[in-house]
Amino acid sequence: MMNSYCPFPDDFVWGAATAAYQVEGAAAKDGRSASVWDVFCRRPGSVRHGHNGDVATDHYHRFSADVALMRQLGLRAYRFSISWSRVIPDGVGRVNPAGFDFYERLVDTLLGAGIQPWATLFHWDLPHALEERFGGWESAECARAFGDYAHQVAQRLGDRLAGVFTTNEFFCFLDKGYGFDPELFAPGKQVSRRVLNQARHHAIYGHGLAVQAIRSACGRRVPVGLAENPAACVPIRETPADIDAARRAFREMTGMYLTPIFEGQYHPAYLETEGSDAPVFADEEMRTISTPLDFAGFNLYAPTYVRSAPETPRGWAQVRCDDEYPRVGMPWLLLGPSIMYWVPRFASELWRVPAIHITENGCADPEMGEGDAQVWDLARVMYLQQHLATMHRAIAEGYPVKGYFHWSLMDNFEWAYGYTRRFGLCHVDTTTLERTPKLSAQVYSDIIRRNALGGVVPELPPGHLVS
Repeated sequence: MMNSYCPFPDDFVWGAATAAYQVEGAAAKDGRSASVWDVFCRRPGSVRHGHNGDVATDHYHRFSADVALMRQLGLRAYRFSISWSRVIPDGVGRVNPAGFDFYERLVDTLLGAGIQPWATLFHWDLPHALEERFGGWESAECARAFGDYAHQVAQRLGDRLAGVFTTNEFFCFLDKGYGFDPELFAPGKQVSRRVLNQARHHAIYGHGLAVQAIRSACGRRVPVGLAENPAACVPIRETPADIDAARRAFREMTGMYLTPIFEGQYHPAYLETEGSDAPVFADEEMRTISTPLDFAGFNLYAPTYVRSAPETPRGWAQVRCDDEYPRVGMPWLLLGPSIMYWVPRFASELWRVPAIHITENGCADPEMGEGDAQVWDLARVMYLQQHLATMHRAIAEGYPVKGYFHWSLMDNFEWAYGYTRRFGLCHVDTTTLERTPKLSAQVYSDIIRRNALGGVVPELPPGHLVS
């Protein structure tokens, strides 16, 4: 249960997040080339109703109005991603000045509105040219190209960014895009275990190269981290045995991604399980991969429940949720607010992460009719309040949670679901593209202004969203 009054630190970062392919549109404008998602969307049957991101929410042309909306909401930060295809159309080599000009204008507009710009370098939309040339992350050349791309971004934008995320969710663009869900995720190809494991290695190697490139190219020390969606392990009971089991499960289940990044070595269970299909690598690559980070970003949506299982070799076991377990708008989106406490706690205990940001957290609305003046998204309001309450517990107990970015600022292109699922604080009419704050936006705005959960709502200033 939420306490009656839960204040947050004065410097806590309240924001919202989007991704380039999901909101920008202008897919063939001003020199942008195709990404793997542009190509994937044109594969018959890949995306519901044949939807694509050609227009998306037209953030490319409407960003000034969107920043004004952010300011009206009281957001202190905006996490956006940069389209690699827009700024370096071939993935390597020639830089597109018009592409960088868009992001410079966006960043300057955010700063002018008093909103911190946080940039993600890669949110799944690999330039298709690199897929054609190298097989994408199958090749170490893609990792080196990513390091060069990071260098270019840092040179042009680094002096104005509040923070940089190298990558977003390895599991989605690798495990799903390369084999587990090739019909739902770009580039939509089926590869062998050996190829997938090597691609995983190249991707985290690219992350390490990007961290080093940002620090070498930027004229000042800009905080660098990543945004990852680890298995959000939660002990089935708060007993010492179950807590220890969940902690060990958390480390093992991200043994191919976060464990090497923070420890400089793959989890032994991962290498043992993969056997002869395990990635091949050099010690120098592992040193690059484990370049120290300034923060870790966690995208937290659904829990993975774990119990102590001394009868098993691992000593832990996952407890599966049945069909009656509550979900929020998506088949995979199990409701479990305690993830906001346990993931920061385990990351802090295991890796002594200096700072933690919740880089995504939110839930979906189903497809709805257009023209509604107000969206009473009570499920999202409940989801938001309960997740923030358990995040507050982590902060109160001393774990270094420094910021929260709600997913998402506005309804947008939801990948294989097209425009049939809505994660936004703001409703977007798919015909007119008009933005309308939902009830959740009003509630979030009040939380930000009070910098607290609960308590008495203070007198509202003129023009505030709440009526």
